[in-house]
Amino acid sequence: MTKIAVAKGDGIGPEIMDAVLNIFNAAHVPIEYQFVDMGKWVFDKGYSNGMTPEAQQAIESLGILFKGPMETPKGKGVKSVNVTARKTWNTYANKRVFQTLHGVDTVFSKAGIPIDITIVRENIEDTYGGVEHMLTHDVALSRRFITRPGSEQVIRYAFEMAKKKSTKRITCGHKANIMKITDGLFLDVFYEVAKEYPELKADDVIVDDLCMKLVTRPDLFDVVVLTNLQGDIVSDLCAGLVGGLGFAPSANIGDHICIFEAVHGTAPDIAGKNIANPTALLLSGIGMLRHLGLMQIAAIIENALLYTLEQGIHTGDFGDKAITALNTTEYAAAIIGNFGKSPEIGAKPMLPDMPTTQTHFTLEKNSMMESTEVGIEKIVGVDFFIESNEQPITIANKCMRHAGVKFKLINISNRGTQVWPTGSVFTNLVNQYNVRFESIDDFPLNQQDVLGLYVSMSGNFKICSSELLLMWGDKKAYSLAQGQ
Repeated sequence: MTKIAVAKGDGIGPEIMDAVLNIFNAAHVPIEYQFVDMGKWVFDKGYSNGMTPEAQQAIESLGILFKGPMETPKGKGVKSVNVTARKTWNTYANKRVFQTLHGVDTVFSKAGIPIDITIVRENIEDTYGGVEHMLTHDVALSRRFITRPGSEQVIRYAFEMAKKKSTKRITCGHKANIMKITDGLFLDVFYEVAKEYPELKADDVIVDDLCMKLVTRPDLFDVVVLTNLQGDIVSDLCAGLVGGLGFAPSANIGDHICIFEAVHGTAPDIAGKNIANPTALLLSGIGMLRHLGLMQIAAIIENALLYTLEQGIHTGDFGDKAITALNTTEYAAAIIGNFGKSPEIGAKPMLPDMPTTQTHFTLEKNSMMESTEVGIEKIVGVDFFIESNEQPITIANKCMRHAGVKFKLINISNRGTQVWPTGSVFTNLVNQYNVRFESIDDFPLNQQDVLGLYVSMSGNFKICSSELLLMWGDKKAYSLAQGQ
């Protein structure tokens, strides 16, 4: 019998988890549960990552975590346990399926427009690294990491999933028109992988245009893959299309560990009242059953849920107000009572089981993901991010005294906009500039040259941060300033 880790969560978490597990037990789901300690109350006991060492060991041993919503204590220095779990165990693909549920009225269901969208969100990188610094008392910096291996992991998963479910279209949402290097890399990898799946129509849409199209014609989209932050926003937008986060299941997929959870909050205002809606967590659990190959039990439970919704049965947060709302326990009992029944619309087929053998991984070292370097790497300059409240021309005159015989000052920018050698007095400034030096006549540079310039520049400026300007072959690996 398969054994999984279960964390009930905070707020309404224990109530909705008990409801879902009662449904599973009534359906005789062949799974054994090991309950683990995670969540706000574990933070409060002094565990900074929101889980006990025993919980981490159990989850890493079992490979599957089924979890309720969890709260992160407010205050500096405490990271979200949800994000920590996803990143620690490299669950690189966040899969969220959004489908029309008959009995859950929305603008689109009333208009007869069916929705069946799967959002695949990169789950590890982007600004969710949480690497942030104050460069000056006025300027904060967040680093955005987009990597080729990380992008390929999630994009390949999205293509494989689309192929298995016979999807015709897969779309990359991005902002590569502005973030040409980071989102540009993600988009490049998307089309590189797409070449291996000629049977799928692969296209891309700029993310703001994507949002507009989703709220006007959501039926045009099948599978959409996005970077982390954009995927987070777009997936919640899609939840709104089908009735809200109460109907949004979530699976976090990794090579060794997978996490199945509802993405809604802990709803502390109704915790303990037995009135919470367990549908999202139940849908996440059904996805977990399919992941484990338990296709027939998953179909029985999902068909019972869909039939229940179709009959107008609901909890207090949705549904026909003329029909008395059920509490959490009654709602779960209604679903159990409908085992064996199928909805008129959208019934799930009884596919044969494909049970998987539970694999216990023992890893001796961290996996290093690295692609093959293309072209010869060379250092062609450096960006120094300096603190100063002086005017650009004053800064330029000081910088040129430090350039020496190997460097030339190319430009100065403020918040990404060039202010020297050309610019406008109508550009408002903050007290942090980027000064860019490049090598004279393509003179070869090394890190010692850059460090020498750093030391010289530090005589005049506080250097908050620096970045090497690199090239691979004839391709620049850095962006230009706005207006450069």
